[in-house]
Amino acid sequence: MTDSRITPDSQTPIPTKWVGPIHISGPVLSGAVEVPLATYETPLWPSCNRGADVSRMVEGGIRVCVADERMSRSVLFIADDAAAALRAVTAIAARRSEWERVVAGQSRFARLLDIHPEVVGNLLFVRFEFSTGDASGHNMATQAAEALMSAIAAVCPELEYGSISGNYCIDKKPSAVNGILGRGRRTIADIFIPDEVIARRLRSDAHRIAELNYRKNWVGSTLAGAVRSANAHYANMLLAVYLATGQDAANIVEGSQGFTHVEEREGGLYVSCTLPNLIVGTVGNGKDLPGIEAVMERMDLADRSRPAGENSRRLAAMIAATVLCGELSLLAAQTNPGELMHAHRKFERGGAPAPVNSASVNSVPAGESGARAAEQHSRAKED
Repeated sequence: MTDSRITPDSQTPIPTKWVGPIHISGPVLSGAVEVPLATYETPLWPSCNRGADVSRMVEGGIRVCVADERMSRSVLFIADDAAAALRAVTAIAARRSEWERVVAGQSRFARLLDIHPEVVGNLLFVRFEFSTGDASGHNMATQAAEALMSAIAAVCPELEYGSISGNYCIDKKPSAVNGILGRGRRTIADIFIPDEVIARRLRSDAHRIAELNYRKNWVGSTLAGAVRSANAHYANMLLAVYLATGQDAANIVEGSQGFTHVEEREGGLYVSCTLPNLIVGTVGNGKDLPGIEAVMERMDLADRSRPAGENSRRLAAMIAATVLCGELSLLAAQTNPGELMHAHRKFERGGAPAPVNSASVNSVPAGESGARAAEQHSRAKED
């Protein structure tokens, strides 16, 4: 019998639109892909589509690499004092192969990758890191950590149970440690855009975009006290894709900690988006819903004949490319006075007129509104 406490009693509709095609290349995925964005912020669709247009105008499109993948869970033990906690650290390190066998016995896919202990007074935090196949791995990591706690307690009986999660993981909270040690799929997307494409499709230029990225994303974020993060709006694209593909949406908290790096180069602009904490999966909780299954099929992420982890790496690549599309389009828009708000008035406010004395998009020779860009995109797709 299904437990009524976990049986849905209603549905929340979220408007969803597929954006693209986005041209992607790299060791994980090459080709043209479309990505669903579930959001109430409708200007996000034409904005990402403008970035997608750019990807198709550049040889090789957006290049994406997945540099690392792991899921972490930190457990907490309590010792009598710091000396006892440090003795336990030594005992734990000496039995690495034993812990690997414990983890392998918990799942077909879970494997122990690394162990990071930290001692605070008499408190012993142990951060375990695992590979988890195509799953994002929250439950798999917790189950493995639970087994490890029991095995460690048998070897170190002086340790008391503190918690299955000691927050050194760290899950769904901003931190520095995840970007340093890794949590999720560390994914990097980059592209070189010729000056002609920037002028024609983004209605800006390499110098203005590079200057804005430095002043806004790096100086502004530092001024605000951002933690290992320098970007304009990764969270917008991440949440939209997470909701459309059945991900744990709360993981955009650490997922949106990332870096937009831009360089003005001879003949154009280099743009990269680095997402150190991209936590996604193509199997597991939420993926068995009929609508999500259909999405996975359409994105070609349901092929179980691929090696474990490959489908989720492909999803990570698609998400990183989508993030770059949205990030690039917004930065370009913000180099032109009035363009950002003009697009929001057009798409979210039914074309409401601009208030008196507001910036005029038409007054900026190099500027073209996101709204006008979206109309061009729609006409191009119709043609």
